[in-house]
Amino acid sequence: MTIRYAGAEDFPVLRRYDRHVPAEALRDGIAAKRVLAAFHGESLAGWLRYNLFWDNTPFVNMLYCLEDCRGQGYGGRLLRYWEAEMEKAGFRQVLTSTLSNEQAQFFYRKHGYADCGALLLPGEPLEIILRKDLAGCGAAHGPA
Repeated sequence: MTIRYAGAEDFPVLRRYDRHVPAEALRDGIAAKRVLAAFHGESLAGWLRYNLFWDNTPFVNMLYCLEDCRGQGYGGRLLRYWEAEMEKAGFRQVLTSTLSNEQAQFFYRKHGYADCGALLLPGEPLEIILRKDLAGCGAAHGPA
């Protein structure tokens, strides 16, 4: 398995699977080095898209593994790679969220994330906010 920042050449395959954002937002994320892609040989296995919550805290917007690659550790490896990149960039904590009716909450907790809040929108299941300190740092925001 290979993990790397997605490049413009990866846009067509990522766009085929990632329809959760407009095409231009995906292009912008790739250009900003905010999309990681995992490959099994030459084939896409999954991706991680992130942004900065409050403009200063890395937040996983999407972590997705293709159906035939699930349960093989790709998601955990993508997440650990991203966390290491965020730590190298000087960030002390990271965030993500998942709906309370999704299995992803258990995946994130297994990888050291802790519930830290929630958001309830009308007609939607509870959105659980999760956070993780990087390298045991307890600071609240941003790069050191």
